Amino acid sequence: MTVIDVLIVDDDTRILESLSRALTGAGFGVRTADGADAALGQLSKAPSDIALVDLKMPGMDGLGLLGVLRQRLPNLDVVMMTAYDDLPTVAAAMGAGAVDFLVKPLDLTHLVRLVERIHEDRATRHRLPESRGSSETPRRLVGHDPAMIDVFKVVGQVAGTRTNVVIRGESGTGKELVAREIHLSSPYADEPFVAVNCTALPTTLLESELFGHTRGAFTGATGDRQGRFALAGRGTIFLDEIGDTAPEFQSKLLRVLQEHEYYPVGAERAERSEARVITATHQNLEQLVALGRFREDLYYRLRVVEICLPPLRDRMGDVPLLAEALLGKAGAAVGREGVLLAPEAVDALLDYSWPGNVRELENCLTRAVVTATGDVIRPQQLALGPPLTEARPRLTTLETVEREHVAHVLRAMKGHKARTAKVLGVSRPRLDRLIKKYALDNFPDR
Repeated sequence: MTVIDVLIVDDDTRILESLSRALTGAGFGVRTADGADAALGQLSKAPSDIALVDLKMPGMDGLGLLGVLRQRLPNLDVVMMTAYDDLPTVAAAMGAGAVDFLVKPLDLTHLVRLVERIHEDRATRHRLPESRGSSETPRRLVGHDPAMIDVFKVVGQVAGTRTNVVIRGESGTGKELVAREIHLSSPYADEPFVAVNCTALPTTLLESELFGHTRGAFTGATGDRQGRFALAGRGTIFLDEIGDTAPEFQSKLLRVLQEHEYYPVGAERAERSEARVITATHQNLEQLVALGRFREDLYYRLRVVEICLPPLRDRMGDVPLLAEALLGKAGAAVGREGVLLAPEAVDALLDYSWPGNVRELENCLTRAVVTATGDVIRPQQLALGPPLTEARPRLTTLETVEREHVAHVLRAMKGHKARTAKVLGVSRPRLDRLIKKYALDNFPDR
């Protein structure tokens, strides 16, 4: 077993002795340095795995040393040690790359646990280099659930046309992403993609936003202004939450779809529109039509092609794929590329019901990346609600349940297929067919 090497940097000899005894007794290799210069001298001779660095030291202080270490030794995990009155400096230390901090007087039991946790994180990084989220954020949709495969097929079928599309699904399922994918897969991908949230503006302002207005059309209209339809050109205009719009706006949108023209607010002459219209809603449009809150003729105009996005709880097998992509996106956004999910964190994601769907998953992972004290995210850093087994029952297909169960047992058996087949109670050839059917062949064949 490899012994983890810890370098303790502090100008107080009593602290050096106390920490050395505690860590040596826990089985770690320990070296000490009484300042920044001594620490850099030690590290030039032999690298360490972890450095415990005091913030307040003569000469170069802890923050200065941290900056040098992050440049010279990016694989060295640095923990800052600070007194209570240094706490305002902690934010600067964490922002500069420290993985954690300890407050003096030190709790030696907590110290040992922290070093053990960092050791485990380092081992996880070593075991799972392929799990690092990519800093590149592809625009392509992610998923291999049968319901998502159906979505991909429809996107491919409608992308080359100018057909109106309505996208339905719960909030947070990725309706705008699907609309954007249709646009980017179309012959007009170089034209603008313009997204408008119809619930964000009252009807009068929504009309002005979409159709534009003339000078003097209303109070504050000091000049002519182009609307979103004009800005979209021959591209795509995406109207999110179309079910929340008022009937008077719906009649004007119907004219755009029928005649391909509209009147800017206050204008006497119509303008042409060549934009493709894609709409989305989380509401039941049929029920709104029955209640008289949505025009039936507009409903049929919009619903030439319908795409229904499944909630995340009904395609849980896609969670690891989504998590990897979203983790890379979050890491790139906050400058923390290479953050990993520990296997038990992935299990925690799979045990949660995700009422907020993909948007909630993205927010969860972004929060974890921002607040993580190391490069490995563990379940406690995800701040999830009750697990799936304690949440409301979910309705899903038998195939989805089968795929999730096979994937869960494969993970639990660490990819060992003979043991997986035994636990599932199926033959090895049957397991191989299931793995092929559900695209689970990323596990090693053992």
